[in-house]
Amino acid sequence: MTDGELVTRLAEGDRVAFAALYDRYCRQAYSLAKRVCVDTQLAEDVVQEAFLTLWRDPGRYQEQRGSVSTWLLTVVHHRAVDAVRRENTQRKRSAAQAEQALVSEQEHPGADIAAIAGVLGEKVRDALHELTGEQREVVVLAYYGGYTQCEVSALTGVPLGTVKSRMFAAVRRLRTLLTGGNEQDRDLGEQR
Repeated sequence: MTDGELVTRLAEGDRVAFAALYDRYCRQAYSLAKRVCVDTQLAEDVVQEAFLTLWRDPGRYQEQRGSVSTWLLTVVHHRAVDAVRRENTQRKRSAAQAEQALVSEQEHPGADIAAIAGVLGEKVRDALHELTGEQREVVVLAYYGGYTQCEVSALTGVPLGTVKSRMFAAVRRLRTLLTGGNEQDRDLGEQR
């Protein structure tokens, strides 16, 4: 049975036709969504949305405009790009809120924050300010924003390897600042 015939039967509510179309194109759709989204869960959601679009309104496919696979993969691509944009917007907003909370905590600490700040918080904040702006950005996004290094790379537009090296250097510098040692002594200790 051709794709066009399956879509025609789908328009009549034929679940078997839908299942056949899903079996034919789910792998291609998932591969495309995964390439665009990178995130597995997000790619699965995108594929689900695309097939739901087909299920709910098969009349959107117009045979004279191209094949079913082309139309379906175009829907997947558009949904994937929308999903990535939506995720990036939410993550940037979360990171900005986390950074704002950090600033707010410094300016107006609550009772619990004041207690923590009395013991360790102030030292950590001071140490964060000793980092370079690039190092602080990746640390704040990763530890306050909760992003993975891959996500930090996507948000900042910096290659993953650079994010990793900045994170490594930042953590090393923070360790040195917070323990009172110096980096050269620590380097020598690690080599021994």
